[in-house]
Amino acid sequence: MPERVASEVLSAMVGGMFSASALYPLEVLKTRMQAEAKPSSNPQEETVTNETSSTASNNASNNGDNNNDETESNSTTTEKQTLKNQYTHAATEGMSSYASLMYQHEGGIAPFYAGVGTSAVQSATEKALYFFAYTFFKNGYVNLTGSSNIGTISNLILGCMAEWSHLPVTLPIDCVTTAIQTDDKNRGAFVLLGNILSEKGIGGFYKGIQAYTVLCLKPAIQYTVYEQVKKIVLATRRVNRAAAAGGGRSSAIVVEDESLGAAEAFLLGMVARIVATMLTYPYLRAKVMLQSTYGNAKVKPTIPQMISEQFSEGGVWGLYQGIGPELTRGVFSAALMMMVKERIGVMVRALIDGREEQQKQLINNRGR
Repeated sequence: MPERVASEVLSAMVGGMFSASALYPLEVLKTRMQAEAKPSSNPQEETVTNETSSTASNNASNNGDNNNDETESNSTTTEKQTLKNQYTHAATEGMSSYASLMYQHEGGIAPFYAGVGTSAVQSATEKALYFFAYTFFKNGYVNLTGSSNIGTISNLILGCMAEWSHLPVTLPIDCVTTAIQTDDKNRGAFVLLGNILSEKGIGGFYKGIQAYTVLCLKPAIQYTVYEQVKKIVLATRRVNRAAAAGGGRSSAIVVEDESLGAAEAFLLGMVARIVATMLTYPYLRAKVMLQSTYGNAKVKPTIPQMISEQFSEGGVWGLYQGIGPELTRGVFSAALMMMVKERIGVMVRALIDGREEQQKQLINNRGR
């Protein structure tokens, strides 16, 4: 059993790191577009803008000799606000418009890979801990009930428990990754980490955790859909092969019957991710906005308030702003991760089964 758990964890970790790195530009686009909000919806930005206008007005009336400096300062502020509005508008148009704006104004391709190392570590850690916890809870459920047939509801509950179990470790990494992706000053992971600690303490690393009351369902739904359909596919395959073979089965066939082919895993992973993303996306966007747009605001709205605000400002599309890169990245990420996971799992299980077979042969030879 420990070998099986190790197989699940190792294959999930490698698959998660590979998929996260391969599709990282889409991750950056998704996060940036989710974090965009109308200027009027960011109280802190309004305060800064009002203070800037007030200061400029006072300086103009009391210090006539500095008019040129004030004009330059006001011009710079106006340019920044104009660019900010362009980003906000591009986020509502789609990922191609937003990507084009980033490329033109932020130095080419480099911004699309800001924080890729942190994201790879986050993905590997999250997937490894999730599958370790899920396998642990699943084995406990089987031992407790005496049945290896886990239903849909039980799978969802086990998936939610597994998701919550890794948050104490992975949510701080996620918070730093989001800060890197949305930071317009390119300050780097260690500087941003220090800023979060100095401004908010440890609690700053857990901004948006309330969204996980619903977001914990996302991987649970994804892997439940995946596992339930996988069971049907493998059961059908075993029946067909047993009927065709009419008897004996080698260990290689047994191992193959316990895993999907690369194409099967890829397609099934895509379908599972689409279902999970569409059901939970409004909460995902609200979490990103809490970590970025409202990150330093003194008064933060609650998750339901943010979702209500998004709906009132943009209707259903407001709830799903940034869904394009999220679906594109998420679907291919899940598909790649599941494909790599299945293939690595096959290799690890084959090694384990081969070692067990060798041990049995040794024991039999000694008995003779």
